[in-house]
Amino acid sequence: MEICMNETADLEHLGKKYQLSKRLLLDSNPFFENEKIFKGEKIVIPGWGFVQNNPFHPSPSLTKNTYNAVPISWPVIDPKRPYHFFALTSDIAVLKKNYPFIKERIIGRSVLGNPLVELLIGSGTKKVHMNGSFHANEWITTAIMMKWLNEYVRKLILNESINGISVRQLYEQITLSFVPMVNPDGVNLVLAAESFDPQVKEQAVKLNNNCEDFSDWKANIRGVDLNNQFPAFWEIEKERKSPKSPAPRDYPGDYPLSEPEAIAMSELVKQSQFDLIVAFHTQGEEIYWGYLNYEPEESEEIVKEYELLSGYKGIRMIDSHAGFRDWFIKEYRKPGFTVELGRGRNPLPLDQFDEIYRKAKGIFWASLYLLCK
Repeated sequence: MEICMNETADLEHLGKKYQLSKRLLLDSNPFFENEKIFKGEKIVIPGWGFVQNNPFHPSPSLTKNTYNAVPISWPVIDPKRPYHFFALTSDIAVLKKNYPFIKERIIGRSVLGNPLVELLIGSGTKKVHMNGSFHANEWITTAIMMKWLNEYVRKLILNESINGISVRQLYEQITLSFVPMVNPDGVNLVLAAESFDPQVKEQAVKLNNNCEDFSDWKANIRGVDLNNQFPAFWEIEKERKSPKSPAPRDYPGDYPLSEPEAIAMSELVKQSQFDLIVAFHTQGEEIYWGYLNYEPEESEEIVKEYELLSGYKGIRMIDSHAGFRDWFIKEYRKPGFTVELGRGRNPLPLDQFDEIYRKAKGIFWASLYLLCK
């Protein structure tokens, strides 16, 4: 909510009044040049809203006697629904309006020009990156991630703790980079194909064996598997993958980083220098954490915590190359994880949503608090 000051106050005073840290107030009002808010100035209070004292006798004017300020009701968003790019865009807008300390930036654009959105939460020197929906029919990963984010910002407002560590401490020590949908064109093809330009859809139908059911589609709109696009022994995957031309799944492209979505993700990593990355996929309830012995020693300790909290099985080595995680570990020698959420056949149904959320949310939190120790 936005309030207009009727007297001069400092941020510490406002923080006590609304039970918020000075950091959250500053990050929600980035244009403040000092810590005093003068009479007549406006300030945004994150996580709070107005309620009417007497809704049966509404006043024509907004006065302190007519409205009270209270923490906003939760959940602010409900991502448990077919989660295409339009749903994501709508929910991001709602979250940013209520929690303006969430920063949004566009790290690139898809083949069709949809923005690849990164959400930044926190102000710490340690950097954690998470992403979802590299594969189009694994869109439920985006929905799950957004529910975790919704929970995180709520706990920030309420000053709660996780594993004995204040969530506000996580916020101040960790910068979380969140790219919830790497492949917006592909996700829209699976869930909202009717929204496409007829010529684009016609080309996709041809790549899809002349079938208009895109539920098995994993690739981007050009028929390139984005998680086979990275320069970590890409040539091995190129040689052995059966599709030798664009296809609904598994085609690695004509060369590494040929696709704008993969380029954007590689540039993001190069610029941000993350300390840990987690890529969420479906399915299998497994966690892949090693890559040709390039992974650092701490990866094993981290995956043990993930296993304990989720019940998922950690797997060190798999016969796979050219993935985002593979490349990150090989290039930076830092902890990187691919988490396969849920069980069954992709796309996983929404009736698995609650169980996936419950089992795997510890992985989300551990990715933050383990770097605070």
